[in-house]
Amino acid sequence: MSLNNNRDQLVKTAVQGAVAPAHQWAPFEVGAAGEIFAWPSTGGITYNVKIGDSVFGWAGEHIEPGVSTTMTHKNRKCESGYQFLSCCGNEAMVISGAAKGEKGTVLGHHGGVEHLMLDFPDATLDKLNCDDKFLIKGFGQGLKLIDHPDVYIYNLDPDVLEAWGLKERADGKIEVPVHVMVPGHAMGSGIGALSVVTGDYDILCHDAETVQTYGMDKLRFGDLVAVLDHDNRYGRTYRKGAITIGVVIHSDSPLAGHGPGMMTLMSACDAKLVPVLSDDANLGMIKAIGRFA
Repeated sequence: MSLNNNRDQLVKTAVQGAVAPAHQWAPFEVGAAGEIFAWPSTGGITYNVKIGDSVFGWAGEHIEPGVSTTMTHKNRKCESGYQFLSCCGNEAMVISGAAKGEKGTVLGHHGGVEHLMLDFPDATLDKLNCDDKFLIKGFGQGLKLIDHPDVYIYNLDPDVLEAWGLKERADGKIEVPVHVMVPGHAMGSGIGALSVVTGDYDILCHDAETVQTYGMDKLRFGDLVAVLDHDNRYGRTYRKGAITIGVVIHSDSPLAGHGPGMMTLMSACDAKLVPVLSDDANLGMIKAIGRFA
């Protein structure tokens, strides 16, 4: 058996979005340790936070690297198709303004605010303005491994899957390169969501011992991460032996129940997926974008 996939059966669909306005959530916010802060958060065009950077240390929370986009600023109910069809690694193209024709890459979607984050080179970012629009070639929903129907794949461009470095073992299990392994008890906001094809859920990094034990201090934007004992086949829940793999899409947050955001890419039960640590397990390395350009 091989890791053949069904890319020839997938539907490629154009979806269009625009820059999401930068947002202020409150005059001041209160973190889990009682700290008071007034920081930048979601939205806008972020010039200096990129795929490959650490998710920690910023004077900001829930920071979205690159360009934050939405389909419409008026009706969030319309956002589901834009997020659903746009998959990690898809091509994004600027279709307006001074940067018209320039191409970038989809990182992933952020629930709650319903934003889709796009990576572009610095030269393109400098030409963009907050009225610009983007065309995404949505491609990847419905992707599966033909010989492994018990592995569920979501939100993933087949080019990324094929370049990721997955390996089938003699026992039929699949080794998946990841940069960090996160214990299931360290997952927060987003648990219980019925849909894994929009939104994300957060890795809790407020307990210093857990962060050190699992090397969670190494988390970067674009990292491919394994969550232990979490089943994301039909939503997000705890299940022993299940493994969920995702990509890190926003920064840490001091808010209780929040932390670096991770969008689901793959999930299976019964120890079918075997995460293997690798420093190269990052979307930026696979696509040569962000800090790895």
